This record gives sequence, C-alpha cells and structure tokens, in this order.
Amino acid sequence: MVYINMSTPGNDQHGSGEEMISNTKECTSYEQNKNNVDNITEGINNVNVTATIDMCAACGKEGDDLKACAACFMVKYCNRDCQIAHRPQHKKECKKRAAEIYDEVLFKEVEPQECPICLLLLPSDASELGFQSCCGKLICNGCIYAMKMSEGGARLCPYCRTPPASSDEEKLKRTNNLMDRGIAYSYYMQAGNYARGRCGMPVDFERSNQLLLKAGELGCAVAYYNLGNSYMDGEGVEVNMKKAKHYWELAAMKGHVEARSNLGVAEAKAGNWQRSLKHFMIAAKAGSNQSMDNVQAGYKCGIVTKDEYEVILRAHQKSIDGMKSESRDKIAAMIRNARM
Repeated sequence: MVYINMSTPGNDQHGSGEEMISNTKECTSYEQNKNNVDNITEGINNVNVTATIDMCAACGKEGDDLKACAACFMVKYCNRDCQIAHRPQHKKECKKRAAEIYDEVLFKEVEPQECPICLLLLPSDASELGFQSCCGKLICNGCIYAMKMSEGGARLCPYCRTPPASSDEEKLKRTNNLMDRGIAYSYYMQAGNYARGRCGMPVDFERSNQLLLKAGELGCAVAYYNLGNSYMDGEGVEVNMKKAKHYWELAAMKGHVEARSNLGVAEAKAGNWQRSLKHFMIAAKAGSNQSMDNVQAGYKCGIVTKDEYEVILRAHQKSIDGMKSESRDKIAAMIRNARM
C-alpha cells in the first residue's frame, strides 16, 4: 500500500499487497459469484431489512406464503410471473435499495480474530502467522516462537503438541485431510503449493485459482484478497480492476484489513473520496498504519473532522496494543535481523 495524498488525487497509486499468482485463465466462477447474494454479501441476513406487507406487489394477493424480492427485500410476490410483471415499476427502486444493503454489509466492521493460544488479536500480515497442518489452527508467530523456546517443545505444534511433518508427502496428506474436513485455510495453503510448486506439486495456476475460490467461499479472507491482487497485477490473468475490487470487497467483508486498504486506494483513484475514507477509517481502526496515515491526511486537508480523527486514532492504537506481546516482538526482531 502507498500513502494517499488527499490534496492531489492525480498522484494516487495502488499498493500491490501480498503476492499470490492466479491462473492463466480468467476466474470462471466470477459471474456466478457476482450474482450470488450469499457469497457477495455474507451476513446480509443480519441486516434488518425485510418486506413487511404480506401483499403481492403486482396483483395484490395477500397471504403468508409470499416471497420477498431477494435483492431489496422491500416487496413481496406470489410467484415469478408477478415478479417479472412488476419489474419495470420496481427496477429503479430495487437497484437503489440493493446497493444500500450491499454497502451496509461492505462497510460493517468485522470482529477481529484472536490467536487461539495467547488470545491476542491476530496480526493482519500473513507473514506473522503460521498455519498448523496437523490441527488446522492459525497461530501467531509469537506463540510458535514461545513453543520453540520452551523445554522439549521445539518440534511440537503449539496448539495440539503434534510433531511436525517429516516429509512433503506427509505435509500434503495432512493438508488433504484438513481439506476433507472443510478447513478453509487448508485450501488456501494448497493453492499456494500449486501456484509456487511447493511440496513437490506441479505448478498449476488453474488448480491454484480453483482452490483460492473454494477457500474464499469457505470463509478464508486472504484467499479472496490474493485473487484481487492477481487481477490488479495481471499475474496469470489479464489486468481487470473491476474483478480485483470485487474480490477485495469479498475479503473486506470477511475482515481482511489490507483488502480494505486496497479498496480505499481504488475508491480514491476513482475520485470517490467519501467511500475511500470510509474504508481507510475502518482499516485504521483495525490497526493498519498506512490507512491511519491516509486518515491523517484527510484530517489535515479538512475532510475528516477532529472528533472523527481522535476516535480513529484511539481505536488504531488500541488495535496495535492488542497485537503486541514480548514473544511477537522477539520473533519479529529475529526475522528483521535475518534479512539484513
């Protein structure tokens, strides 16, 4: 991600985010995903918007077996024929309300995940996490480091105390077992194996892309995030910012902070400053330093109020503090020194 100069929108750029190579073919499930209300607006049933009049909007028939419009939930119909007949009158209002419902879900703040061991907030950076192929848990590097430093625990899973896989074959077997159990992140890990040829797997972008989609549908936000990055960067697919934004939105709805930051940049580039700031504010409150910088820039040029800025600044610091631990600091320092 890059800093957004709120006063000079012509200089905005995209950040590349975490890399994940997609397939050489376009995502065949995109249109299906786009039109699937459950996939696009997961959690939409929590939005308190339903048709309250038990009368068909087309013919006036009353009853308790009428079906609400699946897009806007404002009107009901007794059958598909009535819905089609009423479409010309309802289309404009339906489209407007459907967009409002979508935004209610898109801009809803998602409760952050916690490490299952230390119960601190999980870092948004995937490089600061470790997926355990034995039990399927996503654990912070701090807890992994603490286990390695404990007596007799260097080669055990911090969560289930299982020894690590002794070979690539065993790693793949464990991952496949987790996939059979429907563990979302295991599909994401397997997608990475195919994309990069890890664990003896052949490089197969098409299979990798299929697994990323499956991982996202099962709830893995980072899988959708990486699909968005692929379409932004043209990695294995043609550059398509519409699709990139689509997948970032799906990831953001599931709580992915960097996807939310990318959406802020995308909206800023399009000149949609209010929508951009909404994304930056949510991401900043979740701990994104880059988004916090962009909120500060908005405050300096007068499009973020002092009260808004102070609230977000406090929430940002609270999230940062909620991710800190001595073990996390130690392993982060070790990684930095190893890269020097």
